[in-house]
Amino acid sequence: MEAKGRKKPIFSARNITKTFPGVKALDQVNFDVYAGTVTALMGENGAGKSTLVKILSGVYQDYQGSLLLDGKEVRFQNPRHAQDSGVAIIHQELNLIPYLNISENIFLGREQLTPLGFVDKRRMRRETVQILAKLNIELNPRAKITDLRVGQQQVVEIAKALLVESRIIIMDEPTSAISDREAEILFSLIETLTEKGVAIVYITHKMDEVFRIADRVTILRDGQEIDSDEISNYNEDKLIRNMIGREIGDFFANVKTPSQAEVLRVENLSLPHPSRDGDFLVENVSLHVHAGEVLGIFGLMGAGRTELLESIFGVHSQNISGKVQIMGRQVDINTPFEAIQAGIALVPEDRKESGLVQMMSVAENISLASIGQIEKWQLLIDRREEELCQSYIKQLRIKTPTSRQPVEKLSGGNQQKVVLAKWLATRPGVLLLDEPTRGIDVNAKNEIYLLINQLTAAGMAIIFVSSELPEIMSISNRIIVLSEARLSAEFEREDATEETLLKAALPRSA
Repeated sequence: MEAKGRKKPIFSARNITKTFPGVKALDQVNFDVYAGTVTALMGENGAGKSTLVKILSGVYQDYQGSLLLDGKEVRFQNPRHAQDSGVAIIHQELNLIPYLNISENIFLGREQLTPLGFVDKRRMRRETVQILAKLNIELNPRAKITDLRVGQQQVVEIAKALLVESRIIIMDEPTSAISDREAEILFSLIETLTEKGVAIVYITHKMDEVFRIADRVTILRDGQEIDSDEISNYNEDKLIRNMIGREIGDFFANVKTPSQAEVLRVENLSLPHPSRDGDFLVENVSLHVHAGEVLGIFGLMGAGRTELLESIFGVHSQNISGKVQIMGRQVDINTPFEAIQAGIALVPEDRKESGLVQMMSVAENISLASIGQIEKWQLLIDRREEELCQSYIKQLRIKTPTSRQPVEKLSGGNQQKVVLAKWLATRPGVLLLDEPTRGIDVNAKNEIYLLINQLTAAGMAIIFVSSELPEIMSISNRIIVLSEARLSAEFEREDATEETLLKAALPRSA
């Protein structure tokens, strides 16, 4: 079908098939990209989206089928070959070197040189500032990636793609970890790029983004192309139905009103900023959560949400002040191990870096935080590990050909389920969830909501951090809002609106 009056696609995939051991990730998939057009690539986690874009961008070379660029067959030998041919990708899982700075990452492999052949760091920093200015983002080009939050790292990924004059830019969940303001800037940039004839392949699980910026949509399910059409021929229900292959009801679990005892209380918790005297990452925050309750935490990027959860979990114990009580008894939590012993578990924001050991198997990751359950006389018992793993594979519906599959081979949604399984295996009384649905599809989200409902029905206390207002309002019994490291408001579920939450989250006027 023609797109925006353009008769021929500039980039096409024809009959693409890709097989991994025990899994056919793609099966005879066709996909077209048109100049000046945003094509949304949709599907559940595990549908084959990431595999397809890795083929389109030269990461995978071993596949059946063909790629056509301007009608001529190409076979990229590596990502650099794809970039030189005009195809760039912004990865969902950040592809940065942690201990290099921003400008070094942006120019990696494309370093600017002085007339004498030395790396021209000054010029690279100057051009980095110019690229970031296009995104209306102020970051120090000398700042190391390891010192940036996930959302800031995402911005650097976007800047890397902008460095190259690309004809086709693949964006894999580009707004999954950036603020609403940064997302608006990105959407404006996408509009500017398409007006110049750049083709955008856009992967997201956020329905509002699809209908806002996409011209076309291609849907994958179980490794097969289900449909490709103009977005104007879709509504949300039809899109979801084609993605999951069936009707699906309310995407949010029906949260019951808790009526049980207080499990966790935090009083006047503060975490000083490591490099700015007198400034705080978390300042004088108090909260409490009951058994069977979901306490939602909302705030803009940099408000201190992640740092608050990490502090409760013992990550920053050497610097924090304040009190933590479990079941009315004060506890000193100096390490994550002590937090686990106290019955607290943390599902981190960045599953790739902080939640999983990528090269270890599904079973090894699930048992990692609960070794005591699978050992005897300080020896690991394979049978116990397998039983533990299989119980959570079944409970959480983790899609994996075997429990010994390296977790890096799973889709993002199934990796997130493995992280959840690892912490549920510790049998916590308090579960801290930091953006648990970031970058996963609507069906996997629904499964997590239902799991939360089951856990709270069994008496677990849950603290749930989310950047998505509809989600935080639907899943929470109470909601607290952080702004500039401080607690700025607290709402009962029935009293919260998107307007009041956002107003409370905005920084105070000087």
